[in-house]
Amino acid sequence: MMKENWIVRLRVMAGIAAALLVALSGAPIQAQEQVVPVVDGHLGRCTADFTVTDKDGNPIYDAKIDVSIRYGFLGMRRMSLQVGTNGEGRARVAGLPDKPDKKFSFKITSGSLSDAVLMNTSDGCKAGFEVVLEE
Repeated sequence: MMKENWIVRLRVMAGIAAALLVALSGAPIQAQEQVVPVVDGHLGRCTADFTVTDKDGNPIYDAKIDVSIRYGFLGMRRMSLQVGTNGEGRARVAGLPDKPDKKFSFKITSGSLSDAVLMNTSDGCKAGFEVVLEE
């Protein structure tokens, strides 16, 4: 009788384990959000966020975003920054100078496709751009 009781308990535990396995395997797995690549000029508090897509709305991976910055006395110093987009087509340029009426021209390229956007700090120090690259 003792042996039969042990077998029953083992079967019950195996059934519970199987039920848990089935329940957990059917649970939706949440996609992990990708880290947004950031390049920082360390010249101020302004930022520009980009989302780059193709004409069908699909994100473009590793689209290059370039900007040249002139700063310092009479703008004698120059810095060029470049960042590539992640799998969601997103990237950020941070640390841009926050001087009034400062203008930045960003060039976005992916293969033979390209576009340019202009940011003016008089319109705001934090800008967001939705860029569609098409032929």
